[in-house]
Amino acid sequence: MTEHAEGHDHGLPPKSSVKRWLVTTNHKDIGTLYIVTALFFLVAGGLLALLIRTQLWSPGGTILGGQGYNQAVSAHGLLMVFWFISPFAFGFANYVVPLQIGAKDLAFPRLNALSYWLYLFSGLLFMASFFLGSTFAGGWTMYAPLNVPTFIPDIAEVGSLAAILALVLFVASVTVSSVNFLTTMYRMRAEGLRMRDMPMFSITILLTVWMMLFAFAALLAAFVLLSADHLLGTVYFSNDSGGSLLWTHLFWFFGHPEVYIVFFPALGIMAETFQTFSGKRLVGRKWFILAMLLVALQSFVVWMHHMFLTGINLPIKTIFMATTIGISLPFDLMIFSLIYTLIKGKVRFTTPFLFSLGGVLLFIIGGITGVFLGAIVLDYTFRGTYWVVAHFHYVMVGGVTALIGGLYYWFPKITGKMYDEFLGKVHFGTYFVGFNLLYFPMFVVWETPRRVFEYDAGFTLWHRIATIGGFLLAASFLVMFYNLFKSLHSDAEADDCPWEYASSAEWTVPSPPPLENFPGIASYADGKLSFLDRSAADGGAAGDRATDGGTDQAADGGTVTRLIRSADPVGAEVYETTETGHADHASYWPLIVSATAFVTFLGLSGVAKPYVVWPFLFALPVFIGYIGVEGMRRDGLGWAHYLCWALAAVTLAGVAVLFGIDKGSLAAGFAGASPYFYITLVGAATGYASLVAMGWESFSVPEPAIAERWPFAAVENTKLGMWFFLGTDVVLFGAFIGSYLFMRVANGWAHWHEELIPAAHTTLPGLINTYLLLTSSFAVVIALVAARRRNQRALLAYLALTFALGVGFLVNKAIEWEHLFNLHGGAFEGGWTFTTNVASSTFYVTTGLHALHVVVGLLITLFLFVRASRGAYLGEGNAETIEYFGLYWHFVDIVWLFLFPLFYIL
Repeated sequence: MTEHAEGHDHGLPPKSSVKRWLVTTNHKDIGTLYIVTALFFLVAGGLLALLIRTQLWSPGGTILGGQGYNQAVSAHGLLMVFWFISPFAFGFANYVVPLQIGAKDLAFPRLNALSYWLYLFSGLLFMASFFLGSTFAGGWTMYAPLNVPTFIPDIAEVGSLAAILALVLFVASVTVSSVNFLTTMYRMRAEGLRMRDMPMFSITILLTVWMMLFAFAALLAAFVLLSADHLLGTVYFSNDSGGSLLWTHLFWFFGHPEVYIVFFPALGIMAETFQTFSGKRLVGRKWFILAMLLVALQSFVVWMHHMFLTGINLPIKTIFMATTIGISLPFDLMIFSLIYTLIKGKVRFTTPFLFSLGGVLLFIIGGITGVFLGAIVLDYTFRGTYWVVAHFHYVMVGGVTALIGGLYYWFPKITGKMYDEFLGKVHFGTYFVGFNLLYFPMFVVWETPRRVFEYDAGFTLWHRIATIGGFLLAASFLVMFYNLFKSLHSDAEADDCPWEYASSAEWTVPSPPPLENFPGIASYADGKLSFLDRSAADGGAAGDRATDGGTDQAADGGTVTRLIRSADPVGAEVYETTETGHADHASYWPLIVSATAFVTFLGLSGVAKPYVVWPFLFALPVFIGYIGVEGMRRDGLGWAHYLCWALAAVTLAGVAVLFGIDKGSLAAGFAGASPYFYITLVGAATGYASLVAMGWESFSVPEPAIAERWPFAAVENTKLGMWFFLGTDVVLFGAFIGSYLFMRVANGWAHWHEELIPAAHTTLPGLINTYLLLTSSFAVVIALVAARRRNQRALLAYLALTFALGVGFLVNKAIEWEHLFNLHGGAFEGGWTFTTNVASSTFYVTTGLHALHVVVGLLITLFLFVRASRGAYLGEGNAETIEYFGLYWHFVDIVWLFLFPLFYIL
């Protein structure tokens, strides 16, 4: 970036400053952070892989003990699958997708930064689990019952829970990112850029985030239930009536789409590079896109082929065998499309192309060997052997190979420097040979059992070849890091478009691109890429173009354009002096919120069960009181701020009284608390305060005046983002309800109610809560009407009514739970608690998750009330925030309408 542009970075420090990378919310900076961080976790996971291969040099190796080997295998899988592959791909997505679709940034820059920092701190929490006795050692799939406390060594309990909570934090990051990308790609495309005309990489990212939105919500449900088993003593996965099978269903409902979540971005890179380095547009492009869509849909109906060894009946297994074979057919079409594109063109064997081609070849081998596992009879033989290990890595690392090609492909654009082509090819050669030396021998000695280091002595030679291949593969990455580091600090400047046939919009801007990407508003209105003068959006001549000469640029494929620019390559005066709606690109709060989440979860991993909820209750007054503090600072002191401080004091006193009653006395309670309790308390308190502070900042960038928004032209960005978020919540609650139904059927529908639920569990508390929540929904509707009519008094009154009804719901639920906890006599002499049986576990956790949503809604209501008391949200153009809150609150009420009959009537 030129010095001139660097000086107009809208509050951001220069890139040479550490502060820049701590406060940035710009998509290109966040993309760079994702790529660098993912490579760090690649190194961590790779070192664990080398430990595994060293252990396997001889049967019964001596480098690691049993627990150490199990930790290495489990952590290697988790790091690679969760913290390396997908985040690596989404580093490119963050950087490139807004450029490819003609957007200045993602729709919610601060949420984009929050997503990254949550990702980083989730990975750090996972790494910290090694130092908390032992990390989780039950395999990366975390199969039950090996994932519950009963089957985890005492030394590993804290570290295992830390690893589980790290995964919860990671899924939160993924959810935020998915909502952001979907909103951006549907609402902020350049004028005239239809969905089907987006570059192939952007299309693959769109399909990927749709899969992520639903698959990771199911995974979050699994991890929340598993966390409840650890923190609350529930028996979801430790009961002998379907608990293990339930985990397998939940995990693989996520797990098989995850294969395509990993591979689709790689497929997009293959398509981009094959087009660029063959000089031909992708053959059968629309069929290629349709095939990807079919795979994305089918990916959710094949998960049970991972469960052929379970007791599921044969007709069901046969159906899933057919769906598994069926999902391979669209992939055949895509592979032939890529191959035929090369046949039609003139191939240039650059480093990015070689890695993309290598990725195709590895994936073909992985796909062919996977067909064996899709057949029930053969799966009985191969499951649990090294055949699966080899197949899995050929598929997953096939995707990684193309992603590395993407790193070389976009390295000149990201850095403005050109890598060393010779070293790039050396990297590919050592990488490809090393990988195949490592994994192909596993097909030969497929009878080696997975996850153990004992094997037949006759297999020793092949395992040693594999180990040598593993170290050669690791050495290839040393070549890559040396090449990229040397190139970054060299004088080899890259052209804006170093590839002769590159055809997407990112190649029309300088390398690296300026802060807001383009010298004007990107438009495809006339079928080619051009740039409107930004003043046109503010009433200037709609036809003004700022292309500075040159030829036009197609959206994907076709002729390449290089814009001809003056001495100032950014054209900064064109858009920085005429644009009025710049985004603020600097904020510390995403970093701080994520750091406090790290501290909170670190503490929670070691908190004793009787103390689990108390740090959050003691921290609650901080949230309430800090609303008053921040509100006074931002909006000026008002009566509502005094109300917040009084409510905070009352809440603190109430929590202290209840804590003293629960523990015998306040002093005894604090004396019995472990250091983890105080770590959790500090994290929760600072987290609450930082959320309040972040809540005062703008989450979205100004919407472009001219953009392609089909099919959501009538839906504002924040509302659409809320819809997508609630979509994940639908899957989350659907997984909880599905788990309840699964366990009830497994235990017998009538037996459940007759033997596992006490007679004291009556309908009346649920009926009262139903009336309370329905009334509160009407109150929110009237509050929105009052806001639009600028009636401040009515707005405050109905927000207060909503808050009071929500509190009433929680109080009624607390009374109900206290009664059930303290039952005496009969089959439930010790009370009906979290740990009593699977029926109590499902009741408390599912309705408790809903109650937690109510608590979040009440805290938001209080925030809105305080701001409304100072005149916020009044008028037709300012009431949207009340509307967005209403969407959330109505959703919470609708969920209760499903939970009430399930848990109180049926």
